[in-house]
Amino acid sequence: MSTNIIKINNLTKKYRRFKKKEGIKGSIASLFKREYEEKTAVGGVSLSVCKGEFVGLVGPNGAGKTTLIKMMTGIIAPSSGKIDVLGYYPNDLKNSFKKKYAVVMGQKSQLFFELTVNDTLKLFKEIYEIPEKEFQESKDYFVKLFGSSDIMDVQVRTLSLGERMKMELLTALLHNPEILFLDEPTIGLDAIAAKQIRIFLKEINKQRGTTIILTSHYHE
Repeated sequence: MSTNIIKINNLTKKYRRFKKKEGIKGSIASLFKREYEEKTAVGGVSLSVCKGEFVGLVGPNGAGKTTLIKMMTGIIAPSSGKIDVLGYYPNDLKNSFKKKYAVVMGQKSQLFFELTVNDTLKLFKEIYEIPEKEFQESKDYFVKLFGSSDIMDVQVRTLSLGERMKMELLTALLHNPEILFLDEPTIGLDAIAAKQIRIFLKEINKQRGTTIILTSHYHE
């Protein structure tokens, strides 16, 4: 029987942003009276995701995809609505919750550029308190899956964009998270590298049962 591990009901995120008229007069006037406008980034979203699903959130820039991912991972709090991820309210930021998911942002890196890939993985092993046996098994599995044995002892800063994304995924999956959140993971990659990443994700979803939530500009 399928289990809903993400439950979202009428979720909304609104921002209040400062506005001013152009020029010096506008700047001076804003010192005495500020004007604001309200921007709705996410408006009334409802969805549920079952364990083991691979879900794509597709839409143009500004559609609120990244904001939704940030609310599901607790990076930002919603303005209204209900959200439950793995039985937690994400923005409580409980350590037990943070160990159950991983997030990879295509335009941001969690890697340490001056370290080698192996040293980066060892650092994340300590952060997530992964037992040695589990660490080695996960590492060996993903190194083989990604065909990355030849880049494990080189500095992260020397990797190509495609190689770096593979290592972003390896690092994120090292602690065997129940959910993997991906925000534009193939952005900037060429067609071949992007296809490889999609193949890897399907394999991870199928073989390890990892629930995957992926955002994209386009249908992949």
